[in-house]
Amino acid sequence: MSLSTWGPHRGEPWTSGRWRAELRGDELADLRVDGVLVARSVRAVVRDRDWGTVPVTVAAMTHQEGAAVLALRYDGLGITADATLRIEERGAELSVSLELTADGHVTTNRTGLVLLHPPVVSGAALRIRHADGSSERTVFPGTISPHQPAFGITGLDWPHGGLELSADFTGDVFEMEDQRNWTDASYKTYSRPLALPFPYELAEGGRVEQSIVFRATGSAADADAQASALRLVDAGRAVPSVLVGASTAPTDGTAHPTPAADAVLVEIEADAPNAAAVLARAAASGLPLDVRIVAADPSQVAGAVALAAPHAPVRLAVFDALTHVSEEPLHAALVEAAAGLDAELIGGARSHFTELNRTHERLPRFDAWTISITPQMHARETFQIEESIGLQRRVAADAVAIAGGAPLHVGPITLRPRFNAVATTAPPEPPADLHAGYGPALRDDATDERQAAPQLAAWVVASAAALAQGGAASVAWFEEWGPRGLDGMPAAEAVAAVRALSGLPLLVPEAPAPDDARTWALAARTPDGVRVLAARLGDTADELAIAADGRTVRAMLEPGTWSIIDVPADHEED
Repeated sequence: MSLSTWGPHRGEPWTSGRWRAELRGDELADLRVDGVLVARSVRAVVRDRDWGTVPVTVAAMTHQEGAAVLALRYDGLGITADATLRIEERGAELSVSLELTADGHVTTNRTGLVLLHPPVVSGAALRIRHADGSSERTVFPGTISPHQPAFGITGLDWPHGGLELSADFTGDVFEMEDQRNWTDASYKTYSRPLALPFPYELAEGGRVEQSIVFRATGSAADADAQASALRLVDAGRAVPSVLVGASTAPTDGTAHPTPAADAVLVEIEADAPNAAAVLARAAASGLPLDVRIVAADPSQVAGAVALAAPHAPVRLAVFDALTHVSEEPLHAALVEAAAGLDAELIGGARSHFTELNRTHERLPRFDAWTISITPQMHARETFQIEESIGLQRRVAADAVAIAGGAPLHVGPITLRPRFNAVATTAPPEPPADLHAGYGPALRDDATDERQAAPQLAAWVVASAAALAQGGAASVAWFEEWGPRGLDGMPAAEAVAAVRALSGLPLLVPEAPAPDDARTWALAARTPDGVRVLAARLGDTADELAIAADGRTVRAMLEPGTWSIIDVPADHEED
């Protein structure tokens, strides 16, 4: 699938016996038995020393009786390898096996099979089998687990959809992590254990041989009937305010319109020679600034705050340059330096929810909290981007719980990561001026061509709905202008529509949508009734019925689109 376009949403169907799946490039996706979802994905991955994903192509695909065989070629990030992925049905069993050979010397953090369990198994019973024959019983975590919920895995057993499912692993010791931390729609079972040293080496000609064998027993249950209408109720809070990130693109001398936002979120490195210039350019829009400082030492905080003070920031935060969270000494320095400024002081993580989830117990209690989101920490297919929406809601809800009811500010939200939070090598040095851009602009892979896709507007509306339902107080998307920006892009209209509802009373679905929902709705009460921004993801249309205040309206949503739907105060039910 080309990453330069939004779709397609479907791969090549593969069916054998009771089993069916989609072959999406190198990925075995949407694996089902008797119609019951077994796995969101199985694929063979190669990660470099900075956890970058080595690009892979399908060199050839052959079909045999009850089997499919993929010849894979890995080439990029200084790593080359060839592999064969074989998928074979054997009645109640389905086997996925990998044989990979390194072309040359390979330095890797992970090479092998990865199984993604769907988020719909949240709370389901789970039995973990170990190499010594012992086992333990637990559950797939409900609240997002900060650390691995399962170790030393040779087999897993769990119920779903009326079936008893199992997976047996060979070729290495596996463990599980809760990828919902990064808004991935999955729990991931992978090898090799993170307790072992990494990166590690594969010699030229080195081989990796692994397999996962799935098994299903029992009878599949009938699928639950879908709700006939989206019934909206008052949430007791307002629609979040809307921010936009400052542009990090090279300066082009062009005047850009003021974005439809309440403020501009700008990140500065405390010791960077261009910090003052970054602030000045962000302030050129005339909007208030939300200033996020990255510092290596508390002694740097006062100087950074002094640079921000002339711009009268409405919000200030500081994050450690290595841990990416608001460590107590840094936040204490911020509190001292910002005395006298009329700015909300916030803390949390400038990276993913992951870092907040793993460190919040040792952090100070902030007056307001923050996290950032990118859907492409682990994969870059459009499926990955769209499936993050339900997990954005869950991440926001878990962060609000950590915050103990204090406001949660979410952002920046970007399609690609702004920086590598788990890198083992040093990032590029910032330039002395802005002519070459800064921050994300220095990353070769920071820009996603889908920033210009019309479907991104629907994704923004869905993201707004999910984060509002999760309890976010504000949301910051993308950048003002440039290749990662909103100016001139289809998503700008969607951001403006969300911002038009900011501060109005929020309505939410009485029955929350599942994490894998494809239709999302942001609703607000207006003087004239209820206004709904509805978005449809995926590749099928949806006839949406919206019920509010005893009235119902219906609308057809085409895939990859969004609509404004009004439920007037005097509207008669149809």
